[in-house]
Amino acid sequence: MSSLESTGGNPPVTSESTIETTTEKRPSDSNADTDIRYSTRLIPWVLWPTLIIIVLFVGVTIAFPEAMESGISAVQQTVISTFSWWYLILAFGFVVFCIYLGFSRKGNIKLGRPEHEPEFSTMSWLALLFAAGMGIGLVFYGMTEPLIHFATPRPGLEATDPSTGAAAEDALALTYLHWGLQPWAIYAVVGLAIAHAIHRRGRPLSMRWAVEPLIGEKATRGGWGHAIDSFALIGTVFGVATSLGLGVTQMAAGLRSMGLVGEGDLWVEYAMIAVVTGFVIWSVVSGVNRGMKWLSNTNMVIAAGLMLFLLIVGPTQYLAKEMVQTFGHYLQNFIGNSLNSSAFYGAEGDAWQASWSTFYWAWWMSWTPFVGVFIARISRGRTVREYLLGVILVPTLISVVWFGVLGGTAIFYENTRPEWYTSVVGSDGSVDVNSALFQVLEQLPGGAVLVVGAILLSAIFFVTSSDSGSLVMAMIATGGNPEPPNRIRVMFAVATAVMAAALLLAGGLSAIQTLAITIGLPFTILMVLMCIAVFKALHVNVQRTEAIRRMAFLADISDRFGLESDDDAVDSGPVSANTWWSSLSRERQREIHQRVGPHTGRRVRQAAGTAGEPSQDDNSQPDNTSQPDSTSDSSRA
Repeated sequence: MSSLESTGGNPPVTSESTIETTTEKRPSDSNADTDIRYSTRLIPWVLWPTLIIIVLFVGVTIAFPEAMESGISAVQQTVISTFSWWYLILAFGFVVFCIYLGFSRKGNIKLGRPEHEPEFSTMSWLALLFAAGMGIGLVFYGMTEPLIHFATPRPGLEATDPSTGAAAEDALALTYLHWGLQPWAIYAVVGLAIAHAIHRRGRPLSMRWAVEPLIGEKATRGGWGHAIDSFALIGTVFGVATSLGLGVTQMAAGLRSMGLVGEGDLWVEYAMIAVVTGFVIWSVVSGVNRGMKWLSNTNMVIAAGLMLFLLIVGPTQYLAKEMVQTFGHYLQNFIGNSLNSSAFYGAEGDAWQASWSTFYWAWWMSWTPFVGVFIARISRGRTVREYLLGVILVPTLISVVWFGVLGGTAIFYENTRPEWYTSVVGSDGSVDVNSALFQVLEQLPGGAVLVVGAILLSAIFFVTSSDSGSLVMAMIATGGNPEPPNRIRVMFAVATAVMAAALLLAGGLSAIQTLAITIGLPFTILMVLMCIAVFKALHVNVQRTEAIRRMAFLADISDRFGLESDDDAVDSGPVSANTWWSSLSRERQREIHQRVGPHTGRRVRQAAGTAGEPSQDDNSQPDNTSQPDSTSDSSRA
């Protein structure tokens, strides 16, 4: 099979005149003789607009940090106060959309060829998801966010003067809302659209191909595609640089709480950036299957150890009961809290939304170019239903346990105030987000070890986030090469580190953070288009699967009973065919596909109603994905 056939008739390069290519084995192909041409150089129309915007922004921020921060903050406040309702509806809508896909027949579609198996074990896959999707935020906000909600309840609850128990319950339920179903659904829809394009349609690993079913191949390869990838690259660079700055700020606070460095030692943050960037380069060079996989698994072990230690040594019974109750409160009030725009509390409600719910939805959306591409990269071989369960449900449950243990521990000691415990909440209800975690941990049994573990956890999350970010930036900048050259990965790792250090020096991290959030608004339109595109593509997949099964069903009736057709079977449609198909053994299913596949490609496409679809999908693998190894490859169907 030629390289053109394996990718639906088109080589996955954007322009041979501007991109140097090399022949490499495609990782997702099972055929050893299949060669694909990938870009090994940066795409000018993606790279240069990105560089110009980033250099201008960083230069102005370093020169005028206070003016930039105030200006961008004003823009952010305007965006959030004006479009908070849109963010709320969209985040909730993505959850509903994912639930529908998971329970529908579209959930059986496999993200890859029928013979493809998952590249990573389930545990390693989940570890990589957490490292890229949440990462250092889990450590940064693990105790501080529940404490802040507890010390300063949201406007609607504060007006009722809640009891201590009600405030604690609402604080944890709100934290679950911000780190639960919505953020992972936001990541999932983008990742699914990209994963379907690259693993089923044979497209390069780039953001642009997620909307190809809507805008067509020509526009995807041309200016619109370049604009989408450039926009995604800008968001990724800003997001990773912000994480680097916030990560070193928290780690430095941990070292200062241990007395290892002084309060005025400003060199610590820059030394940490240099050291961590060295580990990032090592991880980048070793690849996803080695360095990053090992670091992600190590981080999961450390995080689980920290959480279990707090659960066992701390108020175990309280934490167990608190998690059950607050999780129930979260589920019971999920729809109301998801759509609560604080509309009846004026400026106070807008300020709270700008700091929390709407802020979070915009923040997650600004990260989707980075996280979506990375999740798509590591999710080959899983069905849509398995993908959604892994990307949404499992991380949500883990987040509930994580915040329930860490946040519940902090709230318990704030309530009970043992003699040996010093409150970390100020008299005005303020909480230091950088040092609150370490202030609580150092007062617990084995406090020094816990603080070291938390710093190590932050550092490894720091490395994995930067590593995955560098990989994604390199993939986008090279037009979707799943294994971009190490020199390009290292270049982006060093560039984001230098950018973070420069902004940290100028005090411009908050400016870049607010800009990253503002970028989330125009990206919402692209996310809606991705949902429409992946729905359309999955619908075609289901139709083609059902067409193949119906034809095989009628052929089987003809073989057994000598009948050319069966009106009852035809009228009942796919339901009868699917029921019959499920009753067959895998060997029989494979035999049927081998018999009907070579002769029925055109009839199947006509029966599925795909005449208006892009031609490359007609040459892609068949869609009998509920049985992983029961269908032939694209050359047979």
